[in-house]
Amino acid sequence: MSARRRARWAVALAAALALALSLAARADVPATPPEVQLSGIDNLYRWAYVLRAVTARELPNAASRPVGLLRTVTPEGQTNLVLAYAARRDTTDRLWIRVPLAKLPNGAAGWVPRDALGDLHSIRTHLVINRAHLDAVLFRNGRAVFRTEVGVGQPRWPTPAGEFYVRVRLRQFADPMYGPVAFGTNARQPWLTGWPEGGFIGIHGTDQPQLLPGRVSHGCIRLRNDAALRLAQLMPLGTPVSIR
Repeated sequence: MSARRRARWAVALAAALALALSLAARADVPATPPEVQLSGIDNLYRWAYVLRAVTARELPNAASRPVGLLRTVTPEGQTNLVLAYAARRDTTDRLWIRVPLAKLPNGAAGWVPRDALGDLHSIRTHLVINRAHLDAVLFRNGRAVFRTEVGVGQPRWPTPAGEFYVRVRLRQFADPMYGPVAFGTNARQPWLTGWPEGGFIGIHGTDQPQLLPGRVSHGCIRLRNDAALRLAQLMPLGTPVSIR
């Protein structure tokens, strides 16, 4: 491109930008508030406790279509928490947070008012479960700090793939099949509709370590008990879980 053509292109681009700014400044063309990503940048993730039950909306707007209900307590009786994906203000300057929902289909998300959530907590861990390799790897700041073999769902009850997070940590089970510690996630097993809340996917120990690694569960992730205890030391609440 010649110097003259470059100069003409620069003048045309400047004029187009000036026109766009002029249109956006008009009262009849409201500016769209920008969305700010809160999790997933530079290995940083944020989560918050749910302070009050609230309806999640399709868009960050009180008049938008409802897509789910965010509760203050999980089915296990623990205080509920959610990852904070992104933040955005509506046209009234009210702040909204986009969060994952614990419902089918897996991967559902919605917007809730910022004042329905508590303080934002920052973490830098990320658990990746590979169903093909039958292993789980915990990353901190992008570096692997823990790896273990796992059991996943049987072919008729497969562990669902997707992006989830750890929302509860439970101990002192009367049933040894769950081992000494279990982590509850927002993932659901869609074929176990007879279970409470449709069958939530947990990550827990087992009293049958000889079955691991393998495809042995109804969808949950099973670990050897020593691995589950080690994971409990390294993995905080709110940790995102990628099941691949």
